[in-house]
Amino acid sequence: MAEVETVLIVGGGIAGLTLGRALHRQGFTVELVELSRTWRAEGGGIAVQPNGMRMLHALGLDTAVEQAGARLRRWQFCDQAGKILSESDLAAFWGDVGPFIGIERTRLQQVLVAGVEGVRCRLGTSIRSLTQHDDHVSVAFCDGSSGNYDLVVGADGISSTVRSLTLSATPPAYTGAMAWRSIAPIRPRGLTNLQFHLGKGCFFGLCPVGDGRTYGFGNITEPRTYEPLAGRLDRLRHRFAGFAGIVQDYLAALSRDEEIHCGPVDWVAVEQWHRGRVVLIGDAAHASSPMMGQGGCMAMEDSCVLAESLRRDTTVAEALESYVARRRPRVSWVHKESDAVAQSFRLPPDMRNTALQQHGDQLFQRRFAPLVAAP
Repeated sequence: MAEVETVLIVGGGIAGLTLGRALHRQGFTVELVELSRTWRAEGGGIAVQPNGMRMLHALGLDTAVEQAGARLRRWQFCDQAGKILSESDLAAFWGDVGPFIGIERTRLQQVLVAGVEGVRCRLGTSIRSLTQHDDHVSVAFCDGSSGNYDLVVGADGISSTVRSLTLSATPPAYTGAMAWRSIAPIRPRGLTNLQFHLGKGCFFGLCPVGDGRTYGFGNITEPRTYEPLAGRLDRLRHRFAGFAGIVQDYLAALSRDEEIHCGPVDWVAVEQWHRGRVVLIGDAAHASSPMMGQGGCMAMEDSCVLAESLRRDTTVAEALESYVARRRPRVSWVHKESDAVAQSFRLPPDMRNTALQQHGDQLFQRRFAPLVAAP
């Protein structure tokens, strides 16, 4: 085991909570700080794909996540009128890796927070500075407190403070798309599958989650903009007014501007993920576009691989090097394929739709095949 006893995790999202669970179960002394004063998860829903569920199974959390969500069996691409262009059998493709689960982010976070019982968690706390020494990292917090840690992990997302203080101050890059996310209290037309309805320069996705509810996510290629809250629901309905009836059923079930989360889709690709005794995981290291729906799953894999490396290797340097060596090729694949999907969605609709009709399932299987094997 690496010469690590105390670990500070900065960030209480999927990456930080998963890592907190993994390290605590292995006997490390863990402290987690989160900027928000309450546990909250924005963005509507998420698909926890089988490679992510494999990590949760190893941590004893998969059953709770499956019970709180909905099992999905097919991934479908449709045109704007709702015609299915291609579909993939998720159970047949992933085999015994695990189920494919749609779940509200708040429900997923509840499971992950319960999983860090016994970990010291400080809400409403952020780091002000950190100073590296040969054998520890000194951290000053915004509340005036301070502490020394054997390892500091930046799990603080796409706008990571740990990254900017330690490795790179380069801001995230805009991918050229705005995302609109929400949860509706219905399953439109008895929806049971994950669907992507493709328009010109945009798409609208529908994902069943738990309790008969549905996660809806719109993606529009356009200049980066700020979407004020007032009138947000009307603007969302207007932007997707030409889409099929099932999308209209979903949009009609929304009732308040406050139900709509809207923001830019940004990208992070830094050369270094660690320096000294500081390391990045999840979106802090490698946020990508959501076209493969793998952001949360990559964070879960990062967390489990980092915990394994710290347990197996004899020095911090060895553990962090082996973590990066195992993770970078897989993350780079997801980055590349996410960008390829984004570009394909921007093709003329007739060309894109024909390609999906002829090769959609084959493309899906090629895209996800490297993720079937354990990380």
